[in-house]
Amino acid sequence: MSITRLIVQLAPIAVSLTLTAAAPAVAQPAHVLVPADKVQWGPAPPVLPAGAQIAVLEGNPSEKGPVTLRLQLPAKYDIPAHWHSMTERVTVLTGALNVGMGDKLDRTASQTLEPGGFVSLPANMRHFAWTATPTTVQINLEGPFDIFYVNPADNPVKTPAGK
Repeated sequence: MSITRLIVQLAPIAVSLTLTAAAPAVAQPAHVLVPADKVQWGPAPPVLPAGAQIAVLEGNPSEKGPVTLRLQLPAKYDIPAHWHSMTERVTVLTGALNVGMGDKLDRTASQTLEPGGFVSLPANMRHFAWTATPTTVQINLEGPFDIFYVNPADNPVKTPAGK
C-alpha cells in the first residue's frame, strides 16, 4: 500500500474524529484547554486494532500541524510492529504500556512504561506496543498522522490486492 493511499484513507477518519471526538479542541486560536471531565472519547480509527478509544485534544490528525491525542487501550491489547513518517511522543497516563523496537511484536524485547513514563520514537523507527492492563496514553506528534504496519497482514484495514 502506498503512503499516499494510506494517508488518503486516514484523512476522512481523522476529520471525523476531530469533528466528533474533539469539539473542545476545534478552532482554538490562542490556546487549548480541555478539562479532564470534558475529554470526549470515541472509537479509535480502524487503522488501529479494534477495542481502543481515542480523544483528539488538539489539532487535526489528517492535517499538517501539532496534534495531541489520547488512547485508551484495553487489557491484553496488541499494536503490531509499525512505523510512522513523523516522530511520535508517548506519555503513559494510567496503566502500563510495554514498548519495543523491531519488525515484530516480541514481549521479551520490550520495556514497561508506567504512569509518567515517556518514549520518543523517531520517524521511520519500527516499533510495537502491548498492554497487560487497561492503559491510557497521550501522544504528541506533528500531523498528518500515518501508520504503516511492517507486516501488511497486521493492518486491520484490509485492502484488495493490487490496489
